[in-house]
Amino acid sequence: MSGKLACVKTPLPGPKGAALLEKWHRFEVNTVGFQAPVVWDTAQGVVVKDVDGNTFLDWTSGVLVTNVGHCHPKLVKAVQEAVARLINNYECPTPARIEAAERLVAHLPPHMDKCFFLTTGSEATESVTRIMKRKTGCFEVIGFHGGFHGRTYAAAGVGGLTNPKKGYGPTMPGAIRVPFPYSYRSPVGDDPGKLIDFAMTMLEEGVRANSTGSLAGMMVEPYLGAAGFIFPPDGYLAELQKWCRAKGIVFAVDEVQSSYGRTGRMWGHQWEAVEPDLMAIGKGIGNGIPTAAIAGRTETLSGMGPGDMSSTVGGNPVSSAAVIAILEIMDEEKLSENALAVGKVIKDRLLAIQDKSRIVGDVRGRGLVMGVELVKDRKTKEPAADLTRKLIVRAAEKGLLIGSVGIFGNVIRVAPPLVINEAQAHESLDIFASALADVEKR
Repeated sequence: MSGKLACVKTPLPGPKGAALLEKWHRFEVNTVGFQAPVVWDTAQGVVVKDVDGNTFLDWTSGVLVTNVGHCHPKLVKAVQEAVARLINNYECPTPARIEAAERLVAHLPPHMDKCFFLTTGSEATESVTRIMKRKTGCFEVIGFHGGFHGRTYAAAGVGGLTNPKKGYGPTMPGAIRVPFPYSYRSPVGDDPGKLIDFAMTMLEEGVRANSTGSLAGMMVEPYLGAAGFIFPPDGYLAELQKWCRAKGIVFAVDEVQSSYGRTGRMWGHQWEAVEPDLMAIGKGIGNGIPTAAIAGRTETLSGMGPGDMSSTVGGNPVSSAAVIAILEIMDEEKLSENALAVGKVIKDRLLAIQDKSRIVGDVRGRGLVMGVELVKDRKTKEPAADLTRKLIVRAAEKGLLIGSVGIFGNVIRVAPPLVINEAQAHESLDIFASALADVEKR
Protein backbone atom coordinates (compact mmCIF):
# COMPACT_ATOMS: atom_id res chain seq x y z
CA MET A 1 0.00 0.00 0.00
CA SER A 2 3.11 2.25 -0.07
CA GLY A 3 2.23 3.79 3.27
CA LYS A 4 -1.26 4.67 2.12
CA LEU A 5 -4.23 3.65 4.25
CA ALA A 6 -6.83 3.58 1.48
CA CYS A 7 -6.70 0.61 -0.88
CA VAL A 8 -9.57 -0.49 -3.14
CA LYS A 9 -8.80 -3.79 -4.85
CA THR A 10 -12.22 -4.74 -6.29
CA PRO A 11 -14.98 -2.98 -8.21
CA LEU A 12 -17.66 -1.56 -5.91
CA PRO A 13 -19.50 -3.40 -4.69
CA GLY A 14 -17.13 -6.34 -4.51
CA PRO A 15 -18.50 -9.89 -4.88
CA LYS A 16 -19.25 -10.36 -1.18
CA GLY A 17 -20.66 -6.86 -0.92
CA ALA A 18 -22.90 -7.32 -3.95
CA ALA A 19 -24.36 -10.54 -2.55
CA LEU A 20 -25.02 -8.95 0.82
CA LEU A 21 -26.64 -5.86 -0.72
CA GLU A 22 -28.97 -8.06 -2.74
CA LYS A 23 -29.90 -10.02 0.38
CA TRP A 24 -30.38 -6.83 2.40
CA HIS A 25 -32.87 -5.40 -0.07
CA ARG A 26 -34.82 -8.67 -0.06
CA PHE A 27 -35.52 -8.40 3.66
CA GLU A 28 -35.31 -4.76 4.75
CA VAL A 29 -37.24 -1.94 3.14
CA ASN A 30 -34.86 0.50 1.47
CA THR A 31 -35.58 3.87 3.08
CA VAL A 32 -32.05 5.13 3.73
CA GLY A 33 -30.29 7.90 1.82
CA PHE A 34 -27.90 7.58 -1.10
CA GLN A 35 -24.61 5.92 -0.19
CA ALA A 36 -21.67 4.42 -2.04
CA PRO A 37 -22.15 0.64 -2.57
CA VAL A 38 -19.89 -0.39 0.31
CA VAL A 39 -20.75 -2.99 2.95
CA TRP A 40 -18.79 -2.05 6.06
CA ASP A 41 -17.12 -4.86 7.99
CA THR A 42 -14.64 -3.38 10.48
CA ALA A 43 -13.27 0.05 11.33
CA GLN A 44 -10.52 1.54 13.45
CA GLY A 45 -9.83 5.22 13.96
CA VAL A 46 -10.46 6.85 10.57
CA VAL A 47 -10.10 3.67 8.48
CA VAL A 48 -13.02 1.49 7.36
CA LYS A 49 -12.67 -1.99 5.85
CA ASP A 50 -15.44 -3.57 3.80
CA VAL A 51 -16.42 -7.24 3.48
CA ASP A 52 -14.25 -7.61 0.36
CA GLY A 53 -11.10 -6.37 2.09
CA ASN A 54 -11.07 -2.87 0.61
CA THR A 55 -9.95 -0.08 2.94
CA PHE A 56 -11.25 3.48 2.97
CA LEU A 57 -10.60 6.73 4.77
CA ASP A 58 -13.77 8.00 6.38
CA TRP A 59 -15.12 11.55 6.01
CA THR A 60 -18.53 10.66 7.45
CA SER A 61 -17.86 9.62 11.08
CA GLY A 62 -20.98 7.48 10.63
CA VAL A 63 -22.98 10.71 10.16
CA LEU A 64 -20.98 12.79 12.67
CA VAL A 65 -21.15 10.17 15.42
CA THR A 66 -17.71 8.58 15.84
CA ASN A 67 -15.91 11.69 17.08
CA VAL A 68 -13.34 9.69 19.09
CA GLY A 69 -12.80 7.42 16.10
CA HIS A 70 -14.16 4.03 15.15
CA CYS A 71 -13.77 1.34 17.81
CA HIS A 72 -11.48 3.33 20.10
CA PRO A 73 -9.80 0.70 22.33
CA LYS A 74 -10.68 2.49 25.57
CA LEU A 75 -14.34 2.78 24.56
CA VAL A 76 -14.51 -0.84 23.39
CA LYS A 77 -13.06 -2.06 26.69
CA ALA A 78 -15.48 0.05 28.76
CA VAL A 79 -18.50 -1.19 26.80
CA GLN A 80 -17.41 -4.84 26.89
CA GLU A 81 -16.94 -4.72 30.66
CA ALA A 82 -20.30 -3.00 31.12
CA VAL A 83 -22.18 -5.58 29.01
CA ALA A 84 -20.71 -8.39 31.09
CA ARG A 85 -21.90 -6.73 34.30
CA LEU A 86 -25.41 -5.36 33.65
CA ILE A 87 -27.22 -4.43 30.44
CA ASN A 88 -30.50 -2.82 31.47
CA ASN A 89 -32.26 -1.73 34.63
CA TYR A 90 -34.82 0.82 33.32
CA GLU A 91 -35.08 3.76 35.77
CA CYS A 92 -33.20 2.23 38.69
CA PRO A 93 -29.95 4.10 39.40
CA THR A 94 -26.54 2.51 38.89
CA PRO A 95 -23.05 3.72 39.80
CA ALA A 96 -22.31 4.11 36.07
CA ARG A 97 -25.33 6.33 35.40
CA ILE A 98 -24.58 8.53 38.39
CA GLU A 99 -20.94 8.92 37.37
CA ALA A 100 -21.90 9.59 33.76
CA ALA A 101 -24.23 12.39 34.87
CA GLU A 102 -21.52 13.88 37.09
CA ARG A 103 -18.95 13.74 34.26
CA LEU A 104 -21.33 15.22 31.70
CA VAL A 105 -22.37 18.11 33.96
CA ALA A 106 -18.67 18.86 34.57
CA HIS A 107 -18.24 19.27 30.80
CA LEU A 108 -21.38 21.36 30.26
CA PRO A 109 -21.24 25.14 29.83
CA PRO A 110 -20.80 26.60 33.34
CA HIS A 111 -24.36 27.97 33.59
CA MET A 112 -25.89 24.50 33.08
CA ASP A 113 -26.10 22.23 36.11
CA LYS A 114 -28.48 19.37 35.26
CA CYS A 115 -28.80 16.66 32.62
CA PHE A 116 -31.04 13.69 31.82
CA PHE A 117 -30.14 10.67 29.68
CA LEU A 118 -32.18 9.48 26.70
CA THR A 119 -31.52 7.29 23.67
CA THR A 120 -31.57 9.28 20.41
CA GLY A 121 -31.18 12.84 19.20
CA SER A 122 -34.82 12.93 18.15
CA GLU A 123 -35.85 11.88 21.64
CA ALA A 124 -33.74 14.71 23.06
CA THR A 125 -35.24 17.38 20.81
CA GLU A 126 -38.75 16.09 21.49
CA SER A 127 -38.01 16.43 25.21
CA VAL A 128 -36.79 20.00 24.69
CA THR A 129 -40.12 20.99 23.14
CA ARG A 130 -42.04 19.41 26.03
CA ILE A 131 -39.92 21.17 28.65
CA MET A 132 -40.43 24.50 26.90
CA LYS A 133 -44.18 24.07 27.02
CA ARG A 134 -44.23 22.93 30.64
CA LYS A 135 -41.96 25.79 31.71
CA THR A 136 -43.96 28.56 30.00
CA GLY A 137 -47.49 27.19 29.85
CA CYS A 138 -47.48 28.10 26.15
CA PHE A 139 -47.33 25.86 23.07
CA GLU A 140 -45.66 27.63 20.12
CA VAL A 141 -42.06 26.71 19.20
CA ILE A 142 -39.93 28.65 16.71
CA GLY A 143 -37.73 26.71 14.31
CA PHE A 144 -35.83 27.57 11.15
CA HIS A 145 -35.96 26.93 7.41
CA GLY A 146 -33.53 24.09 6.78
CA GLY A 147 -33.47 23.04 10.41
CA PHE A 148 -33.38 19.34 11.23
CA HIS A 149 -34.15 18.02 14.69
CA GLY A 150 -35.16 14.44 13.85
CA ARG A 151 -37.97 12.47 12.22
CA THR A 152 -40.35 12.13 15.14
CA TYR A 153 -43.51 14.25 15.39
CA ALA A 154 -42.48 17.40 17.23
CA ALA A 155 -38.89 17.27 15.97
CA ALA A 156 -40.00 17.13 12.33
CA GLY A 157 -42.64 19.77 12.95
CA VAL A 158 -40.21 22.31 14.33
CA GLY A 159 -37.65 21.48 11.63
CA GLY A 160 -37.67 23.22 8.28
CA LEU A 161 -36.86 20.44 5.80
CA THR A 162 -39.47 18.89 3.51
CA ASN A 163 -38.62 15.18 3.52
CA PRO A 164 -39.21 14.43 7.22
CA LYS A 165 -42.75 15.83 6.87
CA LYS A 166 -43.78 15.07 3.30
CA GLY A 167 -46.85 12.89 2.97
CA TYR A 168 -47.58 12.63 6.70
CA GLY A 169 -50.37 15.16 7.02
CA PRO A 170 -50.52 18.04 9.52
CA THR A 171 -47.43 18.70 11.60
CA MET A 172 -47.28 19.74 15.24
CA PRO A 173 -49.58 22.72 15.91
CA GLY A 174 -47.71 25.81 16.98
CA ALA A 175 -44.51 25.27 14.98
CA ILE A 176 -43.40 28.60 13.50
CA ARG A 177 -40.53 28.37 11.02
CA VAL A 178 -38.47 31.38 9.92
CA PRO A 179 -35.45 31.87 7.58
CA PHE A 180 -31.90 31.09 8.70
CA PRO A 181 -29.00 33.15 7.27
CA TYR A 182 -27.47 31.23 4.35
CA SER A 183 -24.73 33.49 3.03
CA TYR A 184 -24.07 31.57 -0.21
CA ARG A 185 -27.71 31.81 -1.29
CA SER A 186 -28.81 34.94 0.57
CA PRO A 187 -31.14 37.46 -1.14
CA VAL A 188 -29.22 40.27 0.60
CA GLY A 189 -25.68 39.12 -0.16
CA ASP A 190 -23.05 37.78 2.23
CA ASP A 191 -22.31 40.85 4.35
CA PRO A 192 -22.62 39.57 7.96
CA GLY A 193 -24.40 42.63 9.29
CA LYS A 194 -26.95 42.71 6.50
CA LEU A 195 -27.51 38.97 6.82
CA ILE A 196 -28.24 39.22 10.53
CA ASP A 197 -30.50 42.25 10.10
CA PHE A 198 -32.47 40.48 7.36
CA ALA A 199 -32.80 37.27 9.39
CA MET A 200 -33.98 39.13 12.49
CA THR A 201 -36.50 41.10 10.43
CA MET A 202 -37.87 37.87 8.97
CA LEU A 203 -38.06 36.41 12.49
CA GLU A 204 -40.18 39.33 13.65
CA GLU A 205 -42.39 39.11 10.56
CA GLY A 206 -42.81 35.34 10.85
CA VAL A 207 -43.90 35.56 14.48
CA ARG A 208 -46.13 38.57 13.82
CA ALA A 209 -47.93 36.74 11.03
CA ASN A 210 -48.20 33.28 12.62
CA SER A 211 -48.15 33.45 16.41
CA THR A 212 -51.36 33.25 18.39
CA GLY A 213 -49.61 34.87 21.33
CA SER A 214 -48.55 31.58 22.93
CA LEU A 215 -44.77 31.54 22.38
CA ALA A 216 -42.98 28.89 24.45
CA GLY A 217 -39.49 28.93 23.00
CA MET A 218 -37.05 28.69 20.14
CA MET A 219 -34.83 25.78 19.09
CA VAL A 220 -31.86 26.43 16.81
CA GLU A 221 -28.81 24.51 15.64
CA PRO A 222 -25.46 26.34 16.05
CA TYR A 223 -25.08 25.52 12.36
CA LEU A 224 -27.65 23.89 10.10
CA GLY A 225 -26.47 20.30 9.72
CA ALA A 226 -28.75 18.40 7.36
CA ALA A 227 -29.43 21.58 5.38
CA GLY A 228 -25.83 21.66 4.23
CA PHE A 229 -23.49 22.65 7.09
CA ILE A 230 -24.68 26.24 6.91
CA PHE A 231 -22.93 28.45 9.45
CA PRO A 232 -24.59 31.73 10.43
CA PRO A 233 -22.60 34.97 10.74
CA ASP A 234 -20.85 35.48 14.06
CA GLY A 235 -23.20 37.30 16.39
CA TYR A 236 -26.41 35.75 15.08
CA LEU A 237 -26.93 33.34 17.98
CA ALA A 238 -26.39 36.21 20.41
CA GLU A 239 -29.10 38.20 18.63
CA LEU A 240 -31.47 35.25 18.86
CA GLN A 241 -30.81 34.87 22.58
CA LYS A 242 -31.37 38.59 23.12
CA TRP A 243 -34.68 38.35 21.24
CA CYS A 244 -35.82 35.34 23.29
CA ARG A 245 -34.91 37.03 26.55
CA ALA A 246 -36.91 40.11 25.55
CA LYS A 247 -39.93 37.89 24.80
CA GLY A 248 -39.54 35.88 28.01
CA ILE A 249 -39.32 32.56 26.15
CA VAL A 250 -36.97 29.57 26.35
CA PHE A 251 -33.84 29.70 24.19
CA ALA A 252 -32.67 26.17 23.28
CA VAL A 253 -29.86 24.86 21.11
CA ASP A 254 -29.87 21.54 19.26
CA GLU A 255 -26.30 20.32 19.74
CA VAL A 256 -27.03 16.76 18.63
CA GLN A 257 -24.60 17.14 15.73
CA SER A 258 -22.48 20.15 16.62
CA SER A 259 -21.23 19.08 20.06
CA TYR A 260 -18.35 17.01 21.42
CA GLY A 261 -15.55 18.99 19.79
CA ARG A 262 -16.88 18.86 16.25
CA THR A 263 -16.45 22.61 15.62
CA GLY A 264 -13.24 22.88 17.63
CA ARG A 265 -15.00 23.60 20.92
CA MET A 266 -16.86 21.17 23.15
CA TRP A 267 -20.20 22.78 22.30
CA GLY A 268 -20.90 24.48 18.98
CA HIS A 269 -22.67 27.46 20.54
CA GLN A 270 -19.56 28.31 22.55
CA TRP A 271 -18.19 30.29 19.62
CA GLU A 272 -20.53 33.01 20.82
CA ALA A 273 -21.22 34.55 24.24
CA VAL A 274 -24.58 32.86 24.73
CA GLU A 275 -26.08 30.88 27.59
CA PRO A 276 -28.92 28.68 26.26
CA ASP A 277 -31.60 27.58 28.69
CA LEU A 278 -31.75 24.07 27.24
CA MET A 279 -29.55 21.87 25.09
CA ALA A 280 -30.22 18.66 23.15
CA ILE A 281 -27.21 16.32 22.94
CA GLY A 282 -26.71 13.22 20.79
CA LYS A 283 -24.46 11.47 18.26
CA GLY A 284 -20.94 12.07 19.65
CA ILE A 285 -22.06 11.51 23.24
CA GLY A 286 -22.24 7.76 22.53
CA ASN A 287 -19.89 7.39 19.54
CA GLY A 288 -22.18 4.71 18.11
CA ILE A 289 -23.64 3.41 21.37
CA PRO A 290 -27.27 4.67 21.30
CA THR A 291 -27.18 7.56 23.76
CA ALA A 292 -28.54 11.09 24.03
CA ALA A 293 -29.25 13.66 26.69
CA ILE A 294 -30.84 16.98 27.49
CA ALA A 295 -29.10 19.55 29.66
CA GLY A 296 -30.06 22.88 31.12
CA ARG A 297 -30.47 25.18 34.05
CA THR A 298 -32.20 23.85 37.14
CA GLU A 299 -34.60 26.77 36.85
CA THR A 300 -35.66 25.78 33.34
CA LEU A 301 -36.03 22.11 34.24
CA SER A 302 -37.90 22.79 37.48
CA GLY A 303 -41.28 22.26 35.85
CA MET A 304 -40.51 18.57 35.30
CA GLY A 305 -41.11 16.29 38.25
CA PRO A 306 -40.89 12.56 39.04
CA GLY A 307 -42.46 10.48 36.28
CA ASP A 308 -42.55 13.32 33.74
CA MET A 309 -39.63 11.99 31.66
CA SER A 310 -38.24 8.52 31.21
CA SER A 311 -36.70 6.40 28.48
CA THR A 312 -36.72 2.61 28.29
CA VAL A 313 -32.98 2.30 27.70
CA GLY A 314 -31.87 5.88 28.35
CA GLY A 315 -29.01 5.97 30.85
CA ASN A 316 -28.58 2.19 30.83
CA PRO A 317 -25.31 0.84 32.25
CA VAL A 318 -23.74 0.20 28.84
CA SER A 319 -24.43 3.66 27.43
CA SER A 320 -23.39 5.23 30.74
CA ALA A 321 -20.04 3.46 30.54
CA ALA A 322 -19.66 4.82 27.01
CA VAL A 323 -20.43 8.37 28.14
CA ILE A 324 -17.70 8.18 30.78
CA ALA A 325 -15.06 6.68 28.47
CA ILE A 326 -15.75 9.13 25.65
CA LEU A 327 -15.39 12.18 27.87
CA GLU A 328 -12.10 10.81 29.17
CA ILE A 329 -10.86 10.24 25.61
CA MET A 330 -11.92 13.74 24.55
CA ASP A 331 -9.88 15.24 27.40
CA GLU A 332 -6.85 12.95 27.20
CA GLU A 333 -6.41 13.25 23.44
CA LYS A 334 -7.39 16.94 23.23
CA LEU A 335 -9.73 16.21 20.35
CA SER A 336 -11.34 19.66 20.23
CA GLU A 337 -7.90 21.16 19.70
CA ASN A 338 -7.09 18.55 17.05
CA ALA A 339 -10.32 19.38 15.25
CA LEU A 340 -9.20 23.00 14.98
CA ALA A 341 -5.66 22.22 13.85
CA VAL A 342 -6.42 19.51 11.29
CA GLY A 343 -9.61 21.29 10.26
CA LYS A 344 -7.56 24.29 9.18
CA VAL A 345 -5.35 22.05 7.04
CA ILE A 346 -8.38 20.50 5.37
CA LYS A 347 -10.22 23.78 4.81
CA ASP A 348 -7.18 25.51 3.33
CA ARG A 349 -6.76 22.72 0.80
CA LEU A 350 -10.49 22.61 0.02
CA LEU A 351 -10.40 26.34 -0.72
CA ALA A 352 -7.46 25.75 -3.06
CA ILE A 353 -9.42 22.96 -4.76
CA GLN A 354 -12.40 25.31 -5.10
CA ASP A 355 -10.25 27.89 -6.89
CA LYS A 356 -9.43 25.35 -9.62
CA SER A 357 -12.87 23.76 -9.90
CA ARG A 358 -15.80 24.79 -12.08
CA ILE A 359 -18.38 22.92 -9.96
CA VAL A 360 -17.35 23.73 -6.37
CA GLY A 361 -19.49 26.74 -5.54
CA ASP A 362 -18.78 27.13 -1.85
CA VAL A 363 -16.57 25.74 0.92
CA ARG A 364 -17.65 26.52 4.46
CA GLY A 365 -17.34 25.24 8.00
CA ARG A 366 -15.36 25.25 11.20
CA GLY A 367 -13.23 22.67 12.97
CA LEU A 368 -13.89 19.26 11.43
CA VAL A 369 -17.31 19.98 9.97
CA MET A 370 -17.26 21.46 6.48
CA GLY A 371 -19.55 21.52 3.51
CA VAL A 372 -18.48 21.54 -0.14
CA GLU A 373 -21.44 22.77 -2.19
CA LEU A 374 -21.49 21.53 -5.77
CA VAL A 375 -23.16 23.51 -8.55
CA LYS A 376 -23.58 23.08 -12.30
CA ASP A 377 -22.49 26.65 -12.89
CA ARG A 378 -20.69 28.89 -10.39
CA LYS A 379 -22.43 31.99 -11.74
CA THR A 380 -26.01 30.72 -11.60
CA LYS A 381 -25.35 28.53 -8.52
CA GLU A 382 -27.69 25.87 -9.89
CA PRO A 383 -27.47 22.91 -7.46
CA ALA A 384 -25.79 19.77 -8.80
CA ALA A 385 -27.25 16.86 -6.84
CA ASP A 386 -26.52 14.47 -9.72
CA LEU A 387 -22.82 15.35 -9.67
CA THR A 388 -22.79 14.99 -5.90
CA ARG A 389 -23.99 11.39 -6.16
CA LYS A 390 -21.40 10.65 -8.86
CA LEU A 391 -18.68 12.10 -6.66
CA ILE A 392 -19.76 9.95 -3.69
CA VAL A 393 -19.33 6.81 -5.80
CA ARG A 394 -16.10 7.92 -7.50
CA ALA A 395 -14.49 8.88 -4.20
CA ALA A 396 -15.34 5.47 -2.75
CA GLU A 397 -13.83 3.76 -5.78
CA LYS A 398 -10.61 5.58 -4.95
CA GLY A 399 -10.77 4.90 -1.19
CA LEU A 400 -12.64 7.78 0.44
CA LEU A 401 -16.08 7.54 2.04
CA ILE A 402 -18.14 10.73 1.79
CA GLY A 403 -21.82 11.54 2.05
CA SER A 404 -24.15 14.34 1.06
CA VAL A 405 -26.40 16.79 2.86
CA GLY A 406 -28.12 19.99 1.83
CA ILE A 407 -31.52 21.45 1.11
CA PHE A 408 -30.86 20.57 -2.54
CA GLY A 409 -28.83 17.40 -1.87
CA ASN A 410 -25.70 18.96 -3.35
CA VAL A 411 -23.34 19.43 -0.38
CA ILE A 412 -20.51 17.01 0.37
CA ARG A 413 -20.05 16.24 4.06
CA VAL A 414 -16.49 16.73 5.26
CA ALA A 415 -16.66 15.41 8.81
CA PRO A 416 -13.97 12.84 9.62
CA PRO A 417 -13.46 11.46 13.13
CA LEU A 418 -11.72 13.99 15.35
CA VAL A 419 -8.72 11.65 15.74
CA ILE A 420 -7.63 12.23 12.12
CA ASN A 421 -4.03 13.43 11.75
CA GLU A 422 -2.45 15.63 9.09
CA ALA A 423 -1.05 12.74 7.05
CA GLN A 424 -4.46 11.07 6.91
CA ALA A 425 -6.05 14.41 6.07
CA HIS A 426 -3.72 14.97 3.13
CA GLU A 427 -4.21 11.43 1.82
CA SER A 428 -7.98 11.86 1.95
CA LEU A 429 -7.75 15.28 0.26
CA ASP A 430 -5.60 13.83 -2.54
CA ILE A 431 -8.30 11.23 -3.16
CA PHE A 432 -11.06 13.84 -3.04
CA ALA A 433 -9.28 16.12 -5.51
CA SER A 434 -8.68 13.22 -7.91
CA ALA A 435 -12.30 12.01 -7.70
CA LEU A 436 -13.58 15.55 -8.20
CA ALA A 437 -11.41 15.95 -11.30
CA ASP A 438 -12.81 12.70 -12.70
CA VAL A 439 -16.40 13.86 -12.16
CA GLU A 440 -15.69 17.21 -13.79
CA LYS A 441 -14.33 15.50 -16.91
CA ARG A 442 -17.46 13.43 -17.46
